[in-house]
Amino acid sequence: MSKIYFTRHGETFTNINHLVCGAREVELTENGHKQAIALGNEIKSKIKSGEIKIDKIFYSPLSRAKLTALHISEITGIPAFEEKLLIERNFGSFEEHSRDEAIFRESLRTFAVSYGRELGGESNMRTAQRIYNLLDHLTEESRKSGETYLLVAHNGLARVVNSYFHDMTNEEFGAFGITNCQLLEFEF
Repeated sequence: MSKIYFTRHGETFTNINHLVCGAREVELTENGHKQAIALGNEIKSKIKSGEIKIDKIFYSPLSRAKLTALHISEITGIPAFEEKLLIERNFGSFEEHSRDEAIFRESLRTFAVSYGRELGGESNMRTAQRIYNLLDHLTEESRKSGETYLLVAHNGLARVVNSYFHDMTNEEFGAFGITNCQLLEFEF
């Protein structure tokens, strides 16, 4: 059975301050770089022990994910490639606001509202469409090649990837999240 791995980028200042970052550029903190290096070492150890296999890394074009992926690639020797479809969801009018605001938390459970389309806001449905298309493509490629992939992206995409592999209620979808550099494993 083919597998795909997913991780969220290392810590950023917006993460520390509980702000919605979305599609904006923000840098990793010093701790974020350390988290990425630690994950790279963890993956290298798991590969060496035969616990996991990863052939390619695909990462979001946003620098926080790119730098995380490049740390992992440098440590493990796994080739890394930018994948534009892995860019974080544009949260429109919520970007730079607190993640803890009730209206933002509620928005994570709505699917057809972009919350600021004029600001580039992207609905959950549009985000899911592009990520599901990517996962469909990677599933097909994995079946042909037998390769296993690591996706390095964002928390907003973690819930979409999880929903591709597991049924989720709207409430579960909105509440789902992972920590920085947490490694998830899914089977195709």
